Amino acid sequence: MKDTSSPQEKDLELDCSVAGYDYKLPPELIAQNPAVPRDSSRLLVINSPTTGIKTASLHHIFHDLPALLRSGDLLVMNNTRVIPARLYGYKSTGAKIQVLLLEEQQHNCWLALVKPGKSFKQGAKIIFEPRQLGIEDCKDSSLVPSPQLTATVLETDAATGGRLLQFDVPEGKTLVQLLEIFGEVPLPPYITTSEAADEQYQTVYAKQPGAIAAPTAGLHFTPELLQQLRDRQINQAFVTLHVGVGTFRPVEVEDVTTHQMHEEWIEVPAATVEQIRATKAAGGRIIAVGTTAVRALEGAAKSGNLQPFCGKTDLFIYPGYQWRVVDGLITNFHLPRSSLLMLVSALIGRQRLLNIYNEAIAFGYRFYSFGDAMLILPSAVGVGS
Repeated sequence: MKDTSSPQEKDLELDCSVAGYDYKLPPELIAQNPAVPRDSSRLLVINSPTTGIKTASLHHIFHDLPALLRSGDLLVMNNTRVIPARLYGYKSTGAKIQVLLLEEQQHNCWLALVKPGKSFKQGAKIIFEPRQLGIEDCKDSSLVPSPQLTATVLETDAATGGRLLQFDVPEGKTLVQLLEIFGEVPLPPYITTSEAADEQYQTVYAKQPGAIAAPTAGLHFTPELLQQLRDRQINQAFVTLHVGVGTFRPVEVEDVTTHQMHEEWIEVPAATVEQIRATKAAGGRIIAVGTTAVRALEGAAKSGNLQPFCGKTDLFIYPGYQWRVVDGLITNFHLPRSSLLMLVSALIGRQRLLNIYNEAIAFGYRFYSFGDAMLILPSAVGVGS
């Protein structure tokens, strides 16, 4: 039978299909190390309604950002800090185990991904040993632990396929404190040959520990660049979203409208809400730094109006979403078929975004966590979305 669907109808079908968010990336464009200095990364600028449709993007360096924004704009940044969430241990049989902590659900009781995990049933024990770290390397010598740390599997989590682990921690200590010695900062699996130091996978304004992955759009900022922005009256406000499995897990359903995001913890403080209201009242624009800042802001405005919020959000943004807070976005280049690609598509349109990605590939931009960035200005938002 002949397909009589209009181009518009086909676009809408692809907007709802995970296959519509696929693209091919040459492996050599997956960044293995960050730019040095941080703000020397490249910046692809989408500045008009025709960018990605009829006209090409503008090519800049990230330190050009102050000249690309306006006085009175507000950058909203995610100040989460990545914890050393990857642990290595072994079973009582001696079999080696790798654990990725996801989130604390009760005191010293964490949801975690365990690899290999099939044999880890209720009651199984894991024994961890400290990393090869001298006492002089530890910031707080009082945290130097006994030679071992143990955890017991309480139950399996159906939503993530992970395990709920109860850690045996010395009285008066928390696991987060001990992670400095037992854990390591987890890099994404596509970063395989990195020489980056742990601090290079933290933003310079990282403050609130709890993430298992960095809010990577913020990695491009230096203290000097932040000051240059302030000097131009481009203001800065902070939210917290502890990046978890919900951010980076692939969308595994064909119909993206049926995808269920894993909850992530957010805090949008009253001071930030007031800054946003004052900015909008004065005619300024809200530029989110990263998709996690977007989810925090829009999650806190889920009722219709932005309000201070502290709790969890499972907000999933894809084309057709009605924006409430965010006017523009700074973001890295994201994996195919990911919820992050769908979020950015909701801002400027799926096919248009894929066109821009193809342009970035043609110009040799570096992709993913340590890669380059793109700036979607408010003047470019909405058309084709």
